[in-house]
Amino acid sequence: MKLEILENKATRLVFELVGSTHTFCNALKDELRKDEKVTVATYNIAHPLHGKPKFFVETKGEKPKEAIEKAIKGLKKKNSDFLKAFNSMK
Repeated sequence: MKLEILENKATRLVFELVGSTHTFCNALKDELRKDEKVTVATYNIAHPLHGKPKFFVETKGEKPKEAIEKAIKGLKKKNSDFLKAFNSMK
C-alpha cells in the first residue's frame, strides 16, 4: 500500500491509498468517526476496477494526522483482540 498526500492543511488531509480496497478504507473510516474531533472521515473510489481510494479527513481542534494515528492504534488493538480470541479457540 502506498500513501500519496494530495492536500495537507491544519484541519484537512486528503490522500490516496494506492493498492488499498474498501476493506481497509471502511475500517479506517469507521475508526476515525469514533473520534469526536473528527468532523469528516470518508473516502471515494472513482472507478470500481482501476480507481485509487481517495480519503478525506477533517477535524476540529486536532491535526488530521494525529486523528489517523489514534485510529490506526484502535485498529491494531482490535486486530490483537481478535487474534487472541482466535488463538484461544479449541
